[in-house]
Amino acid sequence: MKVVILAGGFGTRISEETDLVPKPMIEIGGKPILWHIMKIYSRYGLNEFIILLGYKGYLIKEYFANYFLHHSDITINLSENTREINLTNNIEPWKISLIDTGLDTMTGGRIKKIQSFFKKNETFLLTYGDGVGDINIFELLNCHKKNGKLATVTTVQPFGKFGAINVDKQGIVKSFQEKPKGDNSWVNGGFFVLEPEIFNYIKDENTVWEKEPLENLSKDEQLVAYKHHGFWKPMDTLSDKKELEKLWNSGNAPWQIWDDRSNCYNVKEKV
Repeated sequence: MKVVILAGGFGTRISEETDLVPKPMIEIGGKPILWHIMKIYSRYGLNEFIILLGYKGYLIKEYFANYFLHHSDITINLSENTREINLTNNIEPWKISLIDTGLDTMTGGRIKKIQSFFKKNETFLLTYGDGVGDINIFELLNCHKKNGKLATVTTVQPFGKFGAINVDKQGIVKSFQEKPKGDNSWVNGGFFVLEPEIFNYIKDENTVWEKEPLENLSKDEQLVAYKHHGFWKPMDTLSDKKELEKLWNSGNAPWQIWDDRSNCYNVKEKV
């Protein structure tokens, strides 16, 4: 089953970082957030990815084209024109298609451009290249299959921006909760499961996935919500990035659901 990742936006709300790299390449713990998202899916045996590129997409291509160089020690013998790569981390079982979908193409338009990648009745997954969570992908897929609709979206309750204070009639503070979850509202957390018929809901490259396609799928009663009660967080701002970095450095990042044991390999090749 293929996993599609939207990775082409400008990331203007975190421009402190995206002036240099596309948003999915902003690092958490020394690895791009895109890598973290792919590791989540890979934990469930989903290792075929289609990454939809746009803004500074060549940097994502460069990262994966030189993946071993980014994540391994290397010895270069200039006199013999060889290099020896010491792979000290797991070799990921990933097959990755990196597709240029245009600089200004909207999210729906990017998805539309890969319609030919899918056969009839080929279910696929879709998410954004800037959010992580401890999503149970098996439960998500089961929810989709059970309901038999064209689309399933993972819904989440994000934490609020401010603390909540409960006060009694005498003005006494009865409780204080720092950044509680939202007011019982559920929002789009990405992590979709989709059927190929969804391409019929996308008009052209100017279509925003979150508008007409999802709205019309809802009107046609073809959109199901999978409620995720666990951890989920997008990286929209520099503050979000710092919070994710802090969680990762603590050694208790909730989205790190994969086994991180290392295998060592040694590869020699002609340059």
